[in-house]
Amino acid sequence: MTARMDVNIYIPEGKPLSDAVQVIWQVARENSYRQEVIVPKGVVEIIFNFDPETEFHASLYGSGFVIPKCFIQGYHTGPITLDLPENQSLFGAVLHTAATKHIFKVPAGELSRKCIDLTLVEPSMNSLWHQLAESKTFQHRTELLTDWLMHRIPHLDARERVMNDLFTLKAERPLTVPELADWLCYSPRHLSRKFHELSGMNTGQTIQYLKYLKAKALIYRTSLSLSEIAHICEFSDQSHFIKTFKSFAGMPPKQYRNRKSDIEGHYFENVRQVQFF
Repeated sequence: MTARMDVNIYIPEGKPLSDAVQVIWQVARENSYRQEVIVPKGVVEIIFNFDPETEFHASLYGSGFVIPKCFIQGYHTGPITLDLPENQSLFGAVLHTAATKHIFKVPAGELSRKCIDLTLVEPSMNSLWHQLAESKTFQHRTELLTDWLMHRIPHLDARERVMNDLFTLKAERPLTVPELADWLCYSPRHLSRKFHELSGMNTGQTIQYLKYLKAKALIYRTSLSLSEIAHICEFSDQSHFIKTFKSFAGMPPKQYRNRKSDIEGHYFENVRQVQFF
């Protein structure tokens, strides 16, 4: 997939950080491919690019743009295509959906389908980017980001924690409007407003999205047949499964299974030409 890749991962365990952050990560790699496609992964993520001198081009929903040196993205409903530079150095954090509005004063739903320059959302990110770029170790970068976050993280209430579990597929509940409304003690109308605040989608759209995310994870992590996955993920039939999956991933589930890489939700295209001297 790539000529060389170094990956670091930190998963917070203690509260309140673990209520706000799913994982902090770092990737440094040499790219043997020219393009990377990322299918929707159901995350709110902040990313720092430590090689801003090289323009990093991307295409999202048919529009091209240059990725900022630090940015935030909400839930995507279509694939992102990246034109890969030869080398990358990235650092980031996956946030819990319910915590985003506390950290940045912006509900996660307002970030959906977007990659936004993080310095426009939070001006102090410019200074933080420089501190992170100057740091030489993943541990130190993690400490810097954690310190910044800890000044902005409240203690989430019980319902917000439940929402985090739902959106990270940890809540084993039937994905139906009556079941979720009853479980969360919301009227169907209030539930739709909460889902839109968190995901940028209404209840029906959010439920289909969560089913897609569960199916994507099972395709990547298991050898279950697609018909078994459709049943487990509560799709009404195989046709409904294929249609829903393709509406988000841009391809049917069988094609995604054939093209998936070592990184969940990512696949790569257009191998670079090797030059011999």
